[in-house]
Amino acid sequence: MWYQFLNIFFFIFHTVFTLFNIIGWAFPKARKLHLFTMLITAFSWFVLGIWYGWGYCACTDWHWQAREALGYHDRSNSYIHFLLLKLTGKNFDPVFVENMTLIIFLLSFLLSVWLNLRDRKRIRKL
Repeated sequence: MWYQFLNIFFFIFHTVFTLFNIIGWAFPKARKLHLFTMLITAFSWFVLGIWYGWGYCACTDWHWQAREALGYHDRSNSYIHFLLLKLTGKNFDPVFVENMTLIIFLLSFLLSVWLNLRDRKRIRKL
């Protein structure tokens, strides 16, 4: 029962977190939080990734552990690939998914930094 709860929790939480990372920069009141979530993601992927493998995500790791306890043995190495497979039923090329994930992450991160700096400059001028 606990693992089923965790499975559902991670489906919802991780998906919302991912969507927020993609579009959170577009909402002025959410930009600071967005930058924070992007930094957490970057830390996980690039710093923890030194020890656990490039692109390591603690949420994915914990979700996979819950799913394995339920008897699922997912073949995806990334949450985005897994999510696309579950939502569409299509098994997209994992390398393509990883590359697109990185490109979208970098664009969202750069937008977040730029907009946060711009907002900060505007506040200083007032």
